[in-house]
Amino acid sequence: MTERRSWAEPWKIKMVEHLRVTTKEERLAAIKEAGYNTFLLKSRDVYIDLLTDSGTNAMSDRQWSGLMMGDEAYAGSRNFYHLEKAIQDYYTYKYLIPTHQGRGAEHMISQIMIKKGDFLPGNMYFTTTRMHQELAGGTFVDIIIDEAHDTESEHPFKGNVDLDKLQALIDKVGADKIPYFAIATAVNMAGGQPISLGNLKELRKLSLKYKIPIVHDMTRVAENAWFIKEREDGYADKSVAEIVYEICSITDHATMSAKKDPIVNIGGFLATNDEDLYLKAQNMVVMYEGLHTYGGMAGRDMEAVALGIAESVQDDHMRARVGQTQYLGERLLEFGIPIVKPIGSHGVFIDARKFLPHLSQDMFPSQTLAAEIYIQGGVRTMERGIVSAGRNKETGDHNRPKLELVRVTLPRRVYTQSHMDVTAESIADVYARRESIKGLRFTYEPELLRFFQARFEPLD
Repeated sequence: MTERRSWAEPWKIKMVEHLRVTTKEERLAAIKEAGYNTFLLKSRDVYIDLLTDSGTNAMSDRQWSGLMMGDEAYAGSRNFYHLEKAIQDYYTYKYLIPTHQGRGAEHMISQIMIKKGDFLPGNMYFTTTRMHQELAGGTFVDIIIDEAHDTESEHPFKGNVDLDKLQALIDKVGADKIPYFAIATAVNMAGGQPISLGNLKELRKLSLKYKIPIVHDMTRVAENAWFIKEREDGYADKSVAEIVYEICSITDHATMSAKKDPIVNIGGFLATNDEDLYLKAQNMVVMYEGLHTYGGMAGRDMEAVALGIAESVQDDHMRARVGQTQYLGERLLEFGIPIVKPIGSHGVFIDARKFLPHLSQDMFPSQTLAAEIYIQGGVRTMERGIVSAGRNKETGDHNRPKLELVRVTLPRRVYTQSHMDVTAESIADVYARRESIKGLRFTYEPELLRFFQARFEPLD
């Protein structure tokens, strides 16, 4: 038996933020006031905040120094050119359109490329991406492999595209009805699961054959690269930076929420190799975000993103980043908690169907479980199930995803292993009393992206 070796983060703590530790009574009052929606909790009432890794990261001393180098000129900020060069050097894309965050880029590319009646095949939907596609008149079609919908499957690349499903869609609707292939790296809704380079290369052959471009949701591309290095033949000796470069080189356009991989608190961009699309996006960004050399970001934020890109592709950083997620997942497995396997990159995803098998999907088991985890230990997580999936725009019925999950998401460089232990033990305490847990019902349901603002109450 191989002895497990301890590892440590490649950084040390220079500043701390004090946390408020609440009582169970205080948490019960807080979750009731929030309508049993963890998004509506006040952050002061949260002890360990694992709601998301989006914009919740700890920047490095270099990034904080970069903020002081912000050039806030309205036009031609030098920070824009620093960011543009970082994207060209690390991500291969030629043209940059900065946005306030990733959904700004999703909005622009959807409005530019999609027409009413189009179909958008992708390796599992993401909430804001699909919303923008639908608002532009398109219909998302899931072409991810079946293993991605099976929480017990140990497939190493559950983010892979099922090429037969894709070919069947092309044969059915015609290539002219498919404006692009929507491909995410480290697929969020599947549990942070990677796509292999081998699969991406096969997809590229179809892309070239039918002249359909690939739009890369590259929010967590460096995390995906780490799994390729660990799991795919021929890449063990490649660096994360080299693998990231290769992934990007076989796609055409990219949307990025810089609040994830590049380790900042705000920002994003649209990147492309297509000059015509670039010029159209330049016109749009002026209308919706800001001038084309700052978009939705201040100069200082662009500098922090440029520095964060370079830090995100370092092997030592990614080993610790993914390693902490693996540690939490292994602790939960030790307690018998049902989670998505293999453990993903940015979070551990709890299988709420198996955790609370007595609750039907109409009782919102994932939403219920997220609320119970908060009540137990002050740990904030988020629902990724029927509430996030929204309603069918034609029938009005709930979309019913096969995966009913609670995402326990880890911000980058924020929490210690002790925080992970407390989190695992809190979830284990909920698991011990799982049979007594009742579901929820809506008291308020927004029309769009309802999981952000919906309110609930317990079932009798």
